Amino acid sequence: MGLDVNWAVRWLTLSAEAMAEHRVELIELDRPIGDSDHGENMDRGFKAVMDKLAETPPETAGAALKLTAMTLMSKVGGAAGPLYGTAFLRAATALGDAEDIDAGMLAAALQAARDGIVARGKAESGDKTMVDAWTPAVDASAAAAGDGDVHKVLAAAAEAAEAGAVSTDPMLARKGRASYLGERSIGHRDPGAVSSALILRAASGAAG
Repeated sequence: MGLDVNWAVRWLTLSAEAMAEHRVELIELDRPIGDSDHGENMDRGFKAVMDKLAETPPETAGAALKLTAMTLMSKVGGAAGPLYGTAFLRAATALGDAEDIDAGMLAAALQAARDGIVARGKAESGDKTMVDAWTPAVDASAAAAGDGDVHKVLAAAAEAAEAGAVSTDPMLARKGRASYLGERSIGHRDPGAVSSALILRAASGAAG
């Protein structure tokens, strides 16, 4: 048994709850190396996603993710809106109109999301960005997909993303506003990596 539109809506709902719950934490993480607005932007963006889902209930998981992409692109400021918008749009395209998502499709959708972030932001692993959460998540999900268990794919992705976010602490930022700080960016956790880990944990939680 795979995942369906109900899982996608639960995922987005749990993501919205996580952004509200961790809004201040994300603001505090962003203060020393960014604009201090990441938590505010993400909370506002996902609240708007909830409104859109209520207005136009999606019929497929892909439709839910596409709606999310368009909403985040229009409502989230800074780099996060285009990056997350591209991620959700690429994932939506990978899922297409599928009503039942299996482990392989799920891993492919996560890879498509990561590839979209890389294409849009031109960052790679080690640059101290959300890519440092997404790439280990993609690798872990691909490794877990062989078992055919969607829950294992999502749990592996979430765990790897959380470890990836922590791994940004000692990194020197090479992309984005944080890169202007040079050596002073070392010792701070990347807020985009943290919000990515929260979103991927929500995806796992939504699958039960």
